[in-house]
Amino acid sequence: MNGSVVVVEPSSGRILSMVNQKLALQNGFQPCSTVKILASVAGVMEGEYTRDKVLRVGGRGGMDMTEALARSNNPYFASIGKKLGYETISRYAKLLGFGETAGLNIPGEQPGIWPDKEVSSGIGMMTSFGDGIALTPLQLASILTTVANGGTMYYLQYPRSQAEIENFVPQVRRRLEKFAPVIEEIRPGMQGAINFGSARRAGYEEHEPIFGKTGTCTHFDHKTHLGWFGSFNEVGDRKLVVVVLLTGGKLVSGPVASGVAGNLFRKLNEGRYFASNPAPVASSSVVASDAAPSAYSPEN
Repeated sequence: MNGSVVVVEPSSGRILSMVNQKLALQNGFQPCSTVKILASVAGVMEGEYTRDKVLRVGGRGGMDMTEALARSNNPYFASIGKKLGYETISRYAKLLGFGETAGLNIPGEQPGIWPDKEVSSGIGMMTSFGDGIALTPLQLASILTTVANGGTMYYLQYPRSQAEIENFVPQVRRRLEKFAPVIEEIRPGMQGAINFGSARRAGYEEHEPIFGKTGTCTHFDHKTHLGWFGSFNEVGDRKLVVVVLLTGGKLVSGPVASGVAGNLFRKLNEGRYFASNPAPVASSSVVASDAAPSAYSPEN
């Protein structure tokens, strides 16, 4: 009731499951450190950063982008924002779908918020904590879908019946081919998050890598704690995007959200979902299901 899980097929933009639609579709939450994906893309696209670019961060000496993503280092990504400025960051944010709906004709979906100017806390806080930004789980799923498939942004579509599944046709929103080499630069950091960084609870297995980014912060109301995890796996040519958002008290965090996603990946693997010739899946388990709209209360 206090969380949402969105699962998407990155090769088509098809939503396989959306748990707690009210939370997944409402007008968004501060993205916390998941915004570092945007900062990474902007930094590499502008030719200012690479996976090996070492910066001095606080009193701990140097750190490259791979380690900074894996450990979710705030000073590193604040420096990207300050180096590039609001206008440049905003340009890439809009390409990645911030501030616009991610789905195609999904009732009730809200577009989140991308501020029309630098927020009072500064661009560094925008690119490290997501200050002033509101992101929905569906939007983060769209961003991760684009990263997972190498630069094609699909409209996310949500088939509700067997007939809609059988007649499903992917719809491309925009092609970001220039992002392909950039994605290769940020993937090591996203895999490092699971190997040794902030998402270790997702459970790394060498032959079935998971790539992800955690986010932990307090929502705009200064009461609700947020735990984000945006991820995708890679088993041969099969991939699945899993986004988890948890809301609640002090025990909520990005690492906890990564554990939820890790359990999902493990259960699907145990059921041979990612096998070359997986066993047939009943349509009722694939069609996205509704959570009762009244089940979620923002105050709880």
